Amino acid sequence: MLSKKGLGMKEFENVNVELAGNSYFDGAVTSRTVNFPDGSKKTLGFMLPGEYEFGTVAAELMEITSGELDVKLPGSDSWRTIKDGDTFNVPANSKFQVNVKAVTDYCCSYL
Repeated sequence: MLSKKGLGMKEFENVNVELAGNSYFDGAVTSRTVNFPDGSKKTLGFMLPGEYEFGTVAAELMEITSGELDVKLPGSDSWRTIKDGDTFNVPANSKFQVNVKAVTDYCCSYL
């Protein structure tokens, strides 16, 4: 599912950020985990231009805060362009592909 809803907020309050970062694809994709008081978590990160495939355990909501990428979601044969403020959902236990066109910032919520 793709939508144009965006984060709706510019900052998080009363959170803990893990100092150890996550690094994938030789540092081309990085993120930091943000833990919320209710036990939920998100990751904030960026992706450099390139093609990547990710696997999920939990369902995810990906919110693109800046940049541009094409995404190919599970069960689809087509690519969709995602830009600033766009979101997409990824089902649990699946794989999806992205082709990042420009440096892209994202917020990933685990559902």
